[in-house]
Amino acid sequence: MPGSRLGPSRQPGAAQRSPLPFGAVNASQLPDLSQITDHLTAVSPPPPLWVVIVTGLAALLLVGYPPVWRVLRTGVTIAHEIGHAIVAVLTGRTLRGVRLHSDTSGVTVSRGKPYGLGMILTTMAGYPAPSALGVGCAALVAAGRLTLMLWLLVGALVVLLVFIRNLFGLLAVVCAGALVFLVSWFGSPVTQSVFGYAATWFLLLGGARAVIELQRVHTRGDGSDADQLAGLTRVPPLLWVLLFGLVAVAALAFGGRLLLGAWPPIGTL
Repeated sequence: MPGSRLGPSRQPGAAQRSPLPFGAVNASQLPDLSQITDHLTAVSPPPPLWVVIVTGLAALLLVGYPPVWRVLRTGVTIAHEIGHAIVAVLTGRTLRGVRLHSDTSGVTVSRGKPYGLGMILTTMAGYPAPSALGVGCAALVAAGRLTLMLWLLVGALVVLLVFIRNLFGLLAVVCAGALVFLVSWFGSPVTQSVFGYAATWFLLLGGARAVIELQRVHTRGDGSDADQLAGLTRVPPLLWVLLFGLVAVAALAFGGRLLLGAWPPIGTL
């Protein structure tokens, strides 16, 4: 009949599903604990050797090209300050806060005696931290634990976020954490593999470049970690720079061989 409207047909006894309010999430769409566990414990097959080499060369380019390095160096600074913060807590000092600055410098403030072994170890921990983190990532990547490695990075950034005390640091940590999480949760296995290998190479190479830059800062006497350690231990700053350099080179060699498959993954030893 003209002018009449036909509504949707309903079968007798059929349950009608009410629409969810705007912004609500259906609980059935949320991942359960088993899905998250399977996601974290998944073992990724090793990529072709050329992928490992290309990601390494790409990381070398990022670290070696000054305009890009000035931006991405904040990632190395985050690892540097995490090193200071972890050792400060482990040696019984009270962690007061962490600041990251737009010039890629950073400051970790802890309360405790301004001298002694705890202060020395806390000051020492910064420059080896990116290289040590790179070796840890290389061990997980070589064992096929790409997703687990990425989620551990996210967890570390979330904990660090609690102690950030300035706006730029807040933005830097949130952006880094969001990027790693998006890759870990939504990225394909290929995307995760490329990102994981590139990030690991970047930490290993960036840790080495940071030590080279430390020598320049030390020469100017700008109160670097090496200068502070010299005041705490009476060991010349240059020797501290050399020690940091040896650690960075050793980490790059060991982590690089893990990534290239020259040594078996640590989990299989």
